[in-house]
Amino acid sequence: MRLPLIVYILTALALVVVVLTRVRLRGDAPAAGRLQTSSLLLNVHTIAGLAAVASWTAFLITGIGDDNGDSQIGILALGLFWLTTVAGIMILFRWMPARGKHSQAAVGDSWSTGPGLSVLAHVGMLVGTVLFTWAYMFSKI
Repeated sequence: MRLPLIVYILTALALVVVVLTRVRLRGDAPAAGRLQTSSLLLNVHTIAGLAAVASWTAFLITGIGDDNGDSQIGILALGLFWLTTVAGIMILFRWMPARGKHSQAAVGDSWSTGPGLSVLAHVGMLVGTVLFTWAYMFSKI
């Protein structure tokens, strides 16, 4: 499979991860895990993620790897992807085992029986962000 096709597919999957994370964790009901996620962290993940996908898509459309492509948009998009990835991994920390007298028991949800879906999505987002950065730095796309 060619690298540009992989980049396009991972860009679409990044959008899915951002949107599904927002849908899964919105509202006041307890989320899947031990504690609810901070609304600030969720907002950073959503806003930065949507901006990252939009700006990265604009960068890809304007001419990947050509002199026509705007490198500043690419750099902005990569920065936003890294911010989204860090926020997503911080969201995953809520599944770390809690010990102590006042720790809360795990809470289930209808999406999964644990953090598996979120781990897959956010580790995939990390791999995608690393691939985007590598491809950008070495002009592979």
